[in-house]
Amino acid sequence: MVFAVWVTVATAFAAPNDSSDGTFVHYASFPSNLVEPRPVDVWLPADYGVSDDRYPVIYMHDGQMVLDKPTSPLTGFWMTLSGWYYGGLFWDVDKTMARLIREEKIRPAIVVSVWNLPGTKRRDEYMPQKPVTEEVAQLISASGSDITREKITSDNYLKYLVEEIKPLIDKTYRTKPDKEDTFIMGSSMGGMISAYAISQYPEVFGGAACLSTHWPLGDGAVIDWYENNWPQAGSNRLYFDYGTETLDAEYEPYQQQMDALMRKQGFIEGDDWITRRFDGADHSPKAWRERLHIPLTFLLSPQ
Repeated sequence: MVFAVWVTVATAFAAPNDSSDGTFVHYASFPSNLVEPRPVDVWLPADYGVSDDRYPVIYMHDGQMVLDKPTSPLTGFWMTLSGWYYGGLFWDVDKTMARLIREEKIRPAIVVSVWNLPGTKRRDEYMPQKPVTEEVAQLISASGSDITREKITSDNYLKYLVEEIKPLIDKTYRTKPDKEDTFIMGSSMGGMISAYAISQYPEVFGGAACLSTHWPLGDGAVIDWYENNWPQAGSNRLYFDYGTETLDAEYEPYQQQMDALMRKQGFIEGDDWITRRFDGADHSPKAWRERLHIPLTFLLSPQ
């Protein structure tokens, strides 16, 4: 009964916007019993309406930055000016997906972009919860971060994705719901929560793309926790990357630590795991947009 109500409420807010790059659907307030409701966007590939095929699904964080649509608060006048200065505030995932599909470099897939909550709530939802012991919480505090152990809600956020959003998406759209066709992607702390999703739900997410993952929080304590809480190789695919400028300049030693863990767990670089360094790339949507085709091709290469 509750699920039926969710479907009715969510569908009532849907607003399709068709284009040659696919179809955009905006859910203004996606309900939840676990976390605060927030907007969720869905992008359908161009052939969705003319095909009976079923499609893989990529779940993405920081949803208001994923698709450049009028529903995003980042399309306002002042934000547009800011975006011009920084080289754009959006990932433009629909444009990259559509191009790669046309070039037959990836399988057509559905994108579900889940908006973040403002202020510290984003960090509270994206900081992996179980690794933050009292000792790690002290390290995080000493680094100047405003993340506190008692406010972290990432376990409920992942349950929101897995137990509330995914079932509705699978019920509403023609998806391939199995793990082999279900992926998760994000940048910075969105990369942190994407890796955490693999550790917590390896049977749900077959792969993750973690761009510019913000490992330094807690001086890499999350990586230490993964030593005993990471799936063995063989059924999950992982993509990591980092730049060398601005905030990304701090990431290399931590990513190397994560790479060592991947090797220890039996992952084979170039096969079920990739880590890429991008010299000169900074910590920005522009940088992630420019290399987005790489993780998409890795996760969605034609079978």
